[in-house]
This record gives sequence, C-alpha cells and structure tokens, in this order.
Amino acid sequence: MTPDYTNARRNMVDCQIRTSDVTNPEVIDAFLQVPREAFVPGELKALAYIDTELAVAPGRRMSAPAALAKLVQAAAPKPEEVVLVVGCGSGYGAAIVSLMASSVVALESDAGLAAFATSKLGELGYGNVAVVEGDLAAGCAAEAPYELILVDGAIGQVPSALADQLKEGGRLVAVEGSGNSASARIWVREDGRLSSRHLFNCSLAPLPGLQKEPEFEL
Repeated sequence: MTPDYTNARRNMVDCQIRTSDVTNPEVIDAFLQVPREAFVPGELKALAYIDTELAVAPGRRMSAPAALAKLVQAAAPKPEEVVLVVGCGSGYGAAIVSLMASSVVALESDAGLAAFATSKLGELGYGNVAVVEGDLAAGCAAEAPYELILVDGAIGQVPSALADQLKEGGRLVAVEGSGNSASARIWVREDGRLSSRHLFNCSLAPLPGLQKEPEFEL
C-alpha cells in the first residue's frame, strides 16, 4: 500500500508546526508544499513526517520539522531577498526557504549530500536554488552579500566569514550551543557590527566545522 504522504504532511503541519507557535501563513504553506519524504534516504521515508531529526549521511541529520519551521519563521525570508542556507544537507530546508525568497544559495560541505541536493532540487523544480559545495564556515563569498543567512544546524559561534557576508541591515539566524542549553538567536548587522538576541531554546545537531575549539586549560 502506497503511503499517504500528503495526509502525513498535513498532520505534521497541524500537530507539530502549528502547535509550536508557528503562525506565519507563508511558512505554514511552504511546509505543506515541500515533500519532506523526497529529501530523506529511502529506508527512512516512513519516518519522514515524525517530529525528530533524521540521519541523512554519517554525522549529519535533517532538522526536526517543528524546529526548522520556528527558525524559518524567525528568519522571515522576503520575496526580494537572496538567502544563504548554511548546511543545506539533502536540500529540504533550502526548498522551504526558496518558496519565500527570490533565490537561495545552499551551501553544503558533504560532497554526497551536495550532489543529492542538487539532483533532488532540480528534479522537483526548485529552480531558484543553487547548491554550492564548500566549507560551511567560509560561507559563499562569490554570491555575497546576503540579506539573510540561515544556518540549518547548531554552531558554537558565528564564523567571521559568515558575518562579513551579511548586507548592512541583514540577518543571520542560527542555533548557538549544544543540547538543552542551546539558543536560537538572530544576529543583525548594524553600522558594520553584529548584535544578537535570544529567540527561543532549540536543540539541533551540530554542523561540521562550526563548533568552538576546546579552550586550553592548564
């Protein structure tokens, strides 16, 4: 029997996303439109719509739907904006954002994931997304500056290269820290400097190359 993914998607939105204080109709519509099952490995398709992270490659996990929806709502992509999605994984988050933004640069350090995301996004018609393979901490200077940078995974701190790629007045949304103490935050570039504020508590899987170096202790 073929799974009813359309109904599962609707239940995900109604039972996970709406109940997590996500009220923006554009965000809700995007999560209703994008087929999450298309972005997970075949053996996990049956789990595509449960509210949990899913492994998409060794050491890499797709963010849980409710957490991602809250981050996208906080980031508030606009129709005229060019957005950098850092750690795009298999491409699901980039597909979501692409429905609200002018264009998306989807940066991924894992070659296999980058190839998968490129193929899947093209196959599904997300023509305003360009997947770029590269170091996540380095961003994608070739397409900078960006009005919005969304980091789809946990970081230890904002790398200077990413901060430098924000336009004046631009925003960066990411989860800083690990475990239950992690904080979803928004950084805004004003007068050439970044200021940040806490949005909500949120735990996401860490992204490679974006964790703080251990502090040296005597």
